[in-house]
Amino acid sequence: LVEESPRPVPLSSHGVFPAYEKRFPTCPQIPVFLGSEVLRESRSPDGAVHVVERSCRLRVEAPRLLRKIAGVEHVVFMQRNVLNWRERTLLIEAHNETFASRVVVHPENEEWTCFEQSASLDIRSFFGFESALEKIAMKQYTANVKRGKEVIEHYLNELISQGTSHIPRWTPAPVREEDARSQAGPRDPGSLEADRPGSVPGPAPETVLTEGDKLDADYIERYLGHLTPVQESCLIQLRHWLQETHKGKIPKDEHILRFLRARDFHLDKAREMLCQSLSWRKQHQVDLLLQTWRPPALLEEFYAGGWHYQDIDGRPLYILRLGHMDTKGLMKAVGEEALLKHVLSVNEEGQKRCEGNTKQFGRPISSWTCLVDLEGLNMRHLWRPGVKALLRMIEVVEDNYPETLGRLLIVRAPRVFPVLWTLISPFINENTRQKFLIYSGSNYQGPGGLVDYLDKEVIPDFLGGECVCNVPEGGLVPKSLYLTEEEQEHTDQLRQWRETYQSASVLRGAPHEVVVEILEGESVITWDFDILRGDVVFSLYHSKQMPKPGPQEPGARAGGQLTDKGWVLGVDYSRVEAPLVCREGESIQGSHVTRWPGIYLLQWQMHSPPGNVACSLPGVEDVLTALHSPGPKCKLLYYYEVLASEDFRGSMSSLESCTSGFSQLSATTSSSSGQSHSSPLVSR
Repeated sequence: LVEESPRPVPLSSHGVFPAYEKRFPTCPQIPVFLGSEVLRESRSPDGAVHVVERSCRLRVEAPRLLRKIAGVEHVVFMQRNVLNWRERTLLIEAHNETFASRVVVHPENEEWTCFEQSASLDIRSFFGFESALEKIAMKQYTANVKRGKEVIEHYLNELISQGTSHIPRWTPAPVREEDARSQAGPRDPGSLEADRPGSVPGPAPETVLTEGDKLDADYIERYLGHLTPVQESCLIQLRHWLQETHKGKIPKDEHILRFLRARDFHLDKAREMLCQSLSWRKQHQVDLLLQTWRPPALLEEFYAGGWHYQDIDGRPLYILRLGHMDTKGLMKAVGEEALLKHVLSVNEEGQKRCEGNTKQFGRPISSWTCLVDLEGLNMRHLWRPGVKALLRMIEVVEDNYPETLGRLLIVRAPRVFPVLWTLISPFINENTRQKFLIYSGSNYQGPGGLVDYLDKEVIPDFLGGECVCNVPEGGLVPKSLYLTEEEQEHTDQLRQWRETYQSASVLRGAPHEVVVEILEGESVITWDFDILRGDVVFSLYHSKQMPKPGPQEPGARAGGQLTDKGWVLGVDYSRVEAPLVCREGESIQGSHVTRWPGIYLLQWQMHSPPGNVACSLPGVEDVLTALHSPGPKCKLLYYYEVLASEDFRGSMSSLESCTSGFSQLSATTSSSSGQSHSSPLVSR
């Protein structure tokens, strides 16, 4: 707030011009303001920074009872105004034990005015009325939060009415020779130095911005997209902070902006997230990944993903045929770390392609589109080490490549997809989940489908388009290409997988059994097991009563538990899954949507010759005979999990809310609530 002269004018005790103070002695824009007293005032030697500290009094607008209990009719707070002509900012800090606010006027773009205000309230002790006082104070604060902007606009209108519509940029006054000599002498301890510890910070080391770095309107429109004044101010502050503190390459504005958007432009949170990511990139040398990483030939052949032109908005398009990809085979053939590196290289390449498309199309493109084809997705993709690896990759990408996914198009989602979504969705950021569009069956065809997001000329041929897609088709990885056990031990994979799975032995007449107690209907039991030796028969039973030796805590227990040979099939228990013969070396994944609460029994027993598959539960004599017989033995590794009805249905609700093209899949899954449903898969 200045006169027509570019020289700063001392602020009065009320923070306004002396001429205005005569007319507005108590600042009518803020009725609770009673007055103030200047405590300290100082200037920097060059006149660029002017600091005023004052004590202010506010009327307490609270019920009379509370004021009487507190014994006060007004409160006092300290205010510190810092007017920096060089940076064209006005900083107002007001504080007592319960209040803090911040106002920033004129960021680096002098055509804009920013107004930010926040408050925190902590009532530590108030005669038992702490909660009531907090509500009153915050209600009052919320009601007055717009006053600051009104005050600024009021005095700007006063300036305009007096003919002042433009304020020239501040320039330091010419320094005479004797003034320069005097400034080189001893400094006055009471004067304000811009470079003293604790004083007002001066400009960042790089005050002269290059043409490609300057945040003018053309640069913003060309490379960054629409930014509000506050958002631009946050970007500038975070970039300057990095220039002052970060040792190494400073990220581009587009990269910094992604982290700000991921944290809703909360400066401290974005700074913390970005710093952790920069440390991670340095530790793993991610900046060199595109130059140093060469995927193994096996990955290039069986990893069913690749880049394919761009979407209708100019975003680079990545196609992933997940349903055709043997994730278990890939992990056993190249290892989890190699897969993670490949995924990181895809993200690095995506950022590079965004920069290229920005230059090609002449508008900011900071994210890409991913098209995921789930045709062929089945329970094999629920192999638990594979799911864990997927969750780890999601976590790494979410932490280090935020706001890079512009849209995710999922097509041909099968019935098993909700189970996979239930497992992974809690690890996906809510902002990212809102970008998902999911289509089951052929819903992706026609209006409302892919044609709304992709030009017809780039829709791949395997989805009914005319464009030949060069993305690898994937397929099962031959077991002959798997890493040896010694190589897997070296990569620490076997230990991790064995920590996930449980081992079991199956003897003739002594099956291995797991008891699962389901407290509510429509839960989902999933299983995953590998047959290491011998052939077994897998079955799933349901009973309303707990098998002997008696009650237990909700959960499961394993072993030869069912010893009551008096149980009658169809009376005491029922089979809910048909017996499945599993051969040595096979990997089996499956799921069952429970129809009733009660006891469910997962059973593995040794395979009998054709026509003699066991149809009843073994008794005590069978078990004891098997344990003392030197007969053959089968071995397996297994894992099971129960997805609660609330979690499972919750995932469906979230999917239904984010796309209208999910109706068929939703209806299919909902139909399972009236009957049992399972999805077994055997892979050889």
